[in-house]
Amino acid sequence: ALPGHLLRGLLPLLTVFRLERAEGAARRAGLSTQPIWRQLWDDVMKTRPPHSENITCWRKKFLETFFSNVLHGVLDVSSDWRLNDHHFSPLLHSSPHVSQLTLCNMLQGAVELAAEHNHKVLENLAGSLRILKFRHLLSSDQSIRRALVLLLHRLIHHGSVSQVSLYSWPVPDTVLLVLILSMSAGFWRSGNALAYRGSLCSLCREEDKAPSQESVQERAERGCAAEREGSNGGNQKGFPEEADAHLNSVLSDPSSPQAYGEASSKGPCDHTSSQEGSSPHCGSGQLSCHHVLRKTRRWLKPAVGRKRRCLRRSRGPCADPEDLYDFVFTVAREDNSRLLDKSSIEEGENTENWTSFSPGSPCTGHAGCKKRGGPAGIFCPKAARCFRSVSTLELFSIPLTGETCRTLSNLLSSWVSLENLVLSYNGLDANICCILSGLRALSRHPDCHLRVLRVSDVFSHMPCMELVRCILSAFPRLHTLSVSFDLKNQLEGNRPEGNPSCSEVEIPESCLEQLEIRFPREPLHTTLLLPVLKASKSLQQLSLDSATLPCSQELGLLLEALKECTPNLKKLSFHDVNLAEHQKEVLLLLQDPVLQEITFSFCRLFESSTAEFLPEIINTMKRNSSLKSLKLPGNRLGNHRLVALADIFSEDSSSSLCQLDVSSNCIKPDGLLEFTKKLEGHIQQRGGQIQFTHLRLFQNWLDQDAETAQEALRRLKAVCSVVNDSWDSSQAFADYISVM
Repeated sequence: ALPGHLLRGLLPLLTVFRLERAEGAARRAGLSTQPIWRQLWDDVMKTRPPHSENITCWRKKFLETFFSNVLHGVLDVSSDWRLNDHHFSPLLHSSPHVSQLTLCNMLQGAVELAAEHNHKVLENLAGSLRILKFRHLLSSDQSIRRALVLLLHRLIHHGSVSQVSLYSWPVPDTVLLVLILSMSAGFWRSGNALAYRGSLCSLCREEDKAPSQESVQERAERGCAAEREGSNGGNQKGFPEEADAHLNSVLSDPSSPQAYGEASSKGPCDHTSSQEGSSPHCGSGQLSCHHVLRKTRRWLKPAVGRKRRCLRRSRGPCADPEDLYDFVFTVAREDNSRLLDKSSIEEGENTENWTSFSPGSPCTGHAGCKKRGGPAGIFCPKAARCFRSVSTLELFSIPLTGETCRTLSNLLSSWVSLENLVLSYNGLDANICCILSGLRALSRHPDCHLRVLRVSDVFSHMPCMELVRCILSAFPRLHTLSVSFDLKNQLEGNRPEGNPSCSEVEIPESCLEQLEIRFPREPLHTTLLLPVLKASKSLQQLSLDSATLPCSQELGLLLEALKECTPNLKKLSFHDVNLAEHQKEVLLLLQDPVLQEITFSFCRLFESSTAEFLPEIINTMKRNSSLKSLKLPGNRLGNHRLVALADIFSEDSSSSLCQLDVSSNCIKPDGLLEFTKKLEGHIQQRGGQIQFTHLRLFQNWLDQDAETAQEALRRLKAVCSVVNDSWDSSQAFADYISVM
């Protein structure tokens, strides 16, 4: 135990290994190691991390980035003496600090982590990792996919990963993509059959020890009895063993009618509807209890200690037992596409807690979800055991084909742990209807947790408001819905046949709290938005982007609808909506006694305004004590309007404004300095009593006079928190002139 002054002098001289071990002693001595870790970052990483102002722990930031760089071979530990310690194992000692990890290209990182010598590293990650990202993936061979299987099984099924994100995969490998999606959803081979580093997964084996004490017949009979109780209205737990008997038949021959029970006429995306509480195994069109019981003696073989035998010898030789990923893919036949939904498994819940399988609802035969046969790639949940699944799935710039959309729809139909779903630039087009089918089935699960859905793409298959109504009618329990499109699909007659227009669908009362719509330059018709608002009494945030107003009265109608239908609305945002001719409505919004945040972003507020408009805004703001945040980026305020806005905080003002955003408003250093001086005068008059705390100044012309800008920023920072950037205005000046 060194004295504090000695320890303070010693800490900068320690290697990373010693510094990490001295963390506890430094804390007890009241010393912070944050400056040392920050210096380590500057010396070793030699880059400025994004959003550095938000980093609260440089120790974690350094070790997490260090782990990733070493894993991907972009950092040589011999490059700095503080990293070169024979006691220090780079991956092992930094892995407990890794909460998010990105795997790229050929998945070299996955291969390295799945290697036997990194077993302890993987165990550490299973406890610390929360976010797993894939970026710029390429096609991979069987050995790489096998390593990925081991990694995902440990980190998701037996770990703590709660979010899986995929980015920028222009030509996705269908096998690899479906593998990641299905394992993220918790579907994979039964623990009794999953090889893990050449042997059985020890965690799966431990889970299966207790059930293995019973006879196969007793398990099947008990499972069917529980199902019969469930069909009478009970909410009993089921057991995986009965399903395993069925799964074995599917693994052996997915195309056999016996494996699926009676033939189904539905397509591969169908989620067959049933009466609430009906037994999935004993119901019509499903594998009967007697069928399971009759086959279990012959099919269900203990897997521990020996390889699975060929289950249907008449079908030919067994598949290679090393092909762990092959079972995911079944051939989509016309007569065997009925699906079973997986059980409800809470995040982190022991996989011994199984609920009964239950059918979903049918896909209504949309263009992107038609029945097809032949091609592989359709995932069948029947052929997998349910493990722990993630709660967030994000797909950015990943083109999804019709086959992949049906696979994703099938997974979504029973993904009860999923809380957040982001589908961004996936080229869905008509296949959005298939995704909606899966979500509709998911919404019927009482244990469904999905609350956030974000969909964005280049082309919209249907008008934005129509899609919003479709989604809310299928999933009224959403709390956040974001729909965003760049361009309107110009192809006429592209609406799926046999599907009633979503504008005619009745919207049940929803739980929606946040709604964001980015129109592809579509007109905003309040009559179409009104049913959504009426069904969303809990709406607190509304964002309308890139909409056009078809007539001068439209915005007034919208404000009346908001006042009538959304009494709890706190935040309202307009972006790229031309409000130059709607000064009256803008003032009405600024008078609203309920709104706490208003955004007019690139709305051309002052393009054709009268001289009285700005003073009216200021006087309205001075009388409004409920508004906390006003965002005016991209409205060409200029110096004189910015200086005038300082009067919002005058001595006679009752404004409670805390945040002001004047980014992208052609503000120059002298104007900012004059605004600062005027603001200081108002604060002095009010005896220092002011609630103003945040000012955003991104992309203004502050580089034209660096000395004046620095003085203005220095004085402003004594009053409030200022966020700005180093923006080169000369690069953007030509663009600004071109759009004036």
